[in-house]
Amino acid sequence: MQEKQKKIIRRSSLVLILFTTVMIWYANYLTDFMMDDEWYSTLLYADTPIQNIRDIIHAQIWHYFNWGGRSMAHGLLQLILLCGEHWADIFNTGMTLLLSWLICEVSGRRGFPYFFAAMSMLLGLNANWRMSMVWESGAANYLYMAGFLLAFLYCYLRYEDCGERNLAGITLWILPLGLIAGWSNENMGPAVWILSLLVMILRRKDHKRIPLWMYLGNISCLAGSVLMIAAPGNFVRSEETSEDARGLLWNLFLRFYSEAKGAFEYLFPALLLTVVLLVICAGFLREKIGRENLLLLAGALLSWGAMVLSPHYPDRAAFGTMVLLICVILSLTGRAVDRQKENAWMYYGCGVLVWLRGMYFFMEFIGLMKGWIT
Repeated sequence: MQEKQKKIIRRSSLVLILFTTVMIWYANYLTDFMMDDEWYSTLLYADTPIQNIRDIIHAQIWHYFNWGGRSMAHGLLQLILLCGEHWADIFNTGMTLLLSWLICEVSGRRGFPYFFAAMSMLLGLNANWRMSMVWESGAANYLYMAGFLLAFLYCYLRYEDCGERNLAGITLWILPLGLIAGWSNENMGPAVWILSLLVMILRRKDHKRIPLWMYLGNISCLAGSVLMIAAPGNFVRSEETSEDARGLLWNLFLRFYSEAKGAFEYLFPALLLTVVLLVICAGFLREKIGRENLLLLAGALLSWGAMVLSPHYPDRAAFGTMVLLICVILSLTGRAVDRQKENAWMYYGCGVLVWLRGMYFFMEFIGLMKGWIT
């Protein structure tokens, strides 16, 4: 019966993955370039469309000194905009699949059911899937950057699982990967840098060798974070959105209100699932949470807490924190299924419920775009 159950779960997962992939592409297809996309499709300092990579470099140099430090995300955004809407739809769909796969790799869970669960949670637990995964400016800042962040984290968290064998050429490519991860966005870059540093400290505490690439990756990630946060454009932009007129106490109240809104509104579905699985694994099954999961939870806490330094906490900014929580959810689900194989259908059913929530949002969006819902 268990073997029959596994086959049903695997086959139905594959069918739902294919259907969801088509839905993601179609939602991208229905969404035109808009808002910030229109500005970033120009040289920024002039109302002239970008024509080539040289234009993008010039635009990003101006952006770094006059508007903000997210050079990696916005440079990638301009490159995608240069390719056109057709390719952007394909790239966004492919990146969603890639991020789902990376979540499975970081959580140490592989197979169609876990891939389906990761994809479902990206949609069903998302505070604003349209602005973080379909809107091109949001996708570049959050969807794509989350992929680089998880790829960087994978190298550190899964090194022991690989028999402590270095990935081919990692000493060279960890430098640009770490730089992009640190230079991703203001709350996730520093959080991931701290996680990589904690992994190295824990290895030292366990009297294990720290390979050269870990030092190089950590340094490049730190460099990326510093370059992003210290960008002159950040200070220019902050002067245009000054909070001084409201007073210190009122500003502090608003900052902590934003933090509470992030936890109890934007991240609440992901937090609720995380707590439920922590109770099941640690409380009922007496399973160890695992060092990797504790590190990911620490990263989620850091990335959420870092937003207190920002005057704005839009719902899409919770995307990276949500992704770290999804990694924990998937890992704990795998531990529970390993202990209770006969109840795998129950956990799979919960995954389908999350998928249905995501599909509801998609169907509503498609209905509005097609005029079926008014």
